[in-house]
Amino acid sequence: MNVKDRVIKLRELMKEKNIDAYIIPSSDSHQSEYVGDYFKSREFISGFTGSAGTVIVTQDDAGLWTDGRYFIQAEAQLEGSTVRLFKMAQEGVPTTAEYLYENIPEGGTLGFDGRVISAKEGESLSDKLAERGIKIEYEYDLIDKVWVDRPALSESKAFLLDVKYTGESFSSKLTRVREKMKEENTTYHVITSLDDIAWLFNIRGGDVEYSPVVLSYSVVTLNDVYLFVDESKLNDAINAELAKENVNIKPYNDIYEFVKGIDSSERVLLDGGKINYAVYNNIPEDVEKVDKTNPVLFFKAVKNKVELENIRNSHIKDGVAFTKFMYWVKNNIGKIEISEMSASQKLEDLRKEQDGFFEPSFDTIAGYKDHAAMMHYSATPETDYKLEAEGMFLIDSGGQYYDGTTDITRTLVLGPISDEHKLHFTSVARSMISLSRVKFLYGCIGYNLDVLSRGIIWQMGIDYQCGTGHGVGFVLNVHESPNGFRWKVNPDRFETAVLEEGMVTTNEPGIYIEGSHGIRTENELVTRKVEKNMYGQFMDFEVVTFAPIDLDGIVPELMTYEEKDYLNWYHGQVFEKISPHLTNEEREWLKEYTRAI
Repeated sequence: MNVKDRVIKLRELMKEKNIDAYIIPSSDSHQSEYVGDYFKSREFISGFTGSAGTVIVTQDDAGLWTDGRYFIQAEAQLEGSTVRLFKMAQEGVPTTAEYLYENIPEGGTLGFDGRVISAKEGESLSDKLAERGIKIEYEYDLIDKVWVDRPALSESKAFLLDVKYTGESFSSKLTRVREKMKEENTTYHVITSLDDIAWLFNIRGGDVEYSPVVLSYSVVTLNDVYLFVDESKLNDAINAELAKENVNIKPYNDIYEFVKGIDSSERVLLDGGKINYAVYNNIPEDVEKVDKTNPVLFFKAVKNKVELENIRNSHIKDGVAFTKFMYWVKNNIGKIEISEMSASQKLEDLRKEQDGFFEPSFDTIAGYKDHAAMMHYSATPETDYKLEAEGMFLIDSGGQYYDGTTDITRTLVLGPISDEHKLHFTSVARSMISLSRVKFLYGCIGYNLDVLSRGIIWQMGIDYQCGTGHGVGFVLNVHESPNGFRWKVNPDRFETAVLEEGMVTTNEPGIYIEGSHGIRTENELVTRKVEKNMYGQFMDFEVVTFAPIDLDGIVPELMTYEEKDYLNWYHGQVFEKISPHLTNEEREWLKEYTRAI
């Protein structure tokens, strides 16, 4: 079936169940950003392959809501599908809740699979729609009835991440969680977010491509621990570690029945933005729920000294792989056939040569010329541009290593480019440098600092319609809350945390001109303490990403003395750290591409 036929079939099922509107989000049962193939219902029903978006289907309309990263991609992929694009946060565009309020008849019914909608969103919709007598039906996964060849749930095996990488044992982390539970006067803690569970138990897996997590739920009490997981995924090393705390292993989907048995005398700590609507509603009504951000979110965001040392090591390896890739592109462009897809594969092959690499940290974004204007473009055999000795090539990629997760973007100049392209390239580099150099007082959040990067591009009357940076997990999700750089407060996002020592955040400003070009330069930064004096504790950033910024796109005359000084210092660090791992030819080339300007 094509998208039109799928939507028609879904409407037939909605009619049978007396459902007036049906929501299909991008998430899985754990509110993950990236999901396994089994959970890609929104992609199935719409044909849109981006990582973020929500589809709503009524009997006479269908729409996809997505953000500015995906406007160009979504327009192309929805063409001819009968699914309309709603550009989120744009003037005159209703939110999903506003649309449902206006388009479901009074006394009608909204349907969704309660396992893939968060409790927070479900409760918010319930409250708003109750004003018009609209009921919610969350028991039906209607997509499952349409998707006849739906993939099975992943059966990938899990592995234990050794304490030499994590720097802290499962037992120690469990103690910290229980201390927070006591502070909140709670006796149960329900955890459903996959990366939080992976961090707490020091286990990793392969159930979600690029995010080394294991499909699981967990319940922690003051005396017991429960892990809901397919037991066949666990090996002897994991079982031995879990046995130290007498962890009770239960089947993955038993969580739904288990929470029904929580006694009314208990107080349950949970995160309404992460726990799904079905689990939340299965907890008896008379049980007191304490809805607060999962404390693990903050624990795992602050990397310990062992993790930070491992992160630095993983970035050296990643920088070697990327530098070899840049050398290969620069020396072969116009001589051999290179395409967006073959270039991506070459970079992955070079990463595979590095010790401890086991998979990419996300689907590589490799865009040549106008394709780079799509922030999250993904090349396909049908769209695969051949690279030529002209224009610019943006490549955003990363690796999962046993000692860290990396994320780096560079834009490579492949040949002659216009003065406008050089202006934009230099401006993006200046923006990245501006945020990298800042010193700030403790207590700042990403919103306080975002303009240091974005302001340079705003001065040109241009904006990039996304954040300047996001937190990065440790051998976990490449996008991790609660830290990040943004200029606009969004109450539904977590990036409002104080920047603490040990947090890892990307710094990736860009310029994207539809139909022409896209430029992004990205390094990862670690927040650290510097001097403390009568004014307070000052902080700054340590850069941990090391690879050349293409000097073929830089116009030194457009930069301040301080910006050039920083770039020269940075390139000196790149040469010092990366050159020992290169061949003589690569080393001589790197010397030229890290020269002082």
